[in-house]
Amino acid sequence: KEVLEIGTAVGFSALCMREYLPKSSHITTIEKVEMRLKEAGKNLERLDEDDRITLLEGDAIEVLKELLIKEKSYDFIFMDAAKGQYVHWLPDALRLLAPGGLLMSDNVLQDGTIVESRYAVERRDRTIHVRMREYLYTLKHMKNLETAILPIGDGVALSVRKEREDS
Repeated sequence: KEVLEIGTAVGFSALCMREYLPKSSHITTIEKVEMRLKEAGKNLERLDEDDRITLLEGDAIEVLKELLIKEKSYDFIFMDAAKGQYVHWLPDALRLLAPGGLLMSDNVLQDGTIVESRYAVERRDRTIHVRMREYLYTLKHMKNLETAILPIGDGVALSVRKEREDS
């Protein structure tokens, strides 16, 4: 029913989710890049006839904190923005994720290079690879999450927040 997307880009994913979710659902999406915000705004204005999508402008780390203050929870959170920041967004994203909710993290395998030795990765890509490995390790070792990593496209991690931590 309640969806949070981190990384709107031009609004494509939000509009796709809107198409297939129940009419009673609502999507909140976050974007900080000005050029993408303008394009997403135009697309949403043109195609979101019933105003089921809210576009929030700003850096995800700050916007997530604002959402926490509102004490809102989300049934589905879709992370598809700066891959090196996933590990930084995770604590607040999990606080916003409802028990039984699904966290979907896109592009987690980085064209498959994430499984290679760090020395096989080009120097300019090492930081993002270290952060993504840390993120995946964290997801897989959290007691309150059940996580599967699927090697589809650039990889996707699906994490379900357990109803109770001991389950």
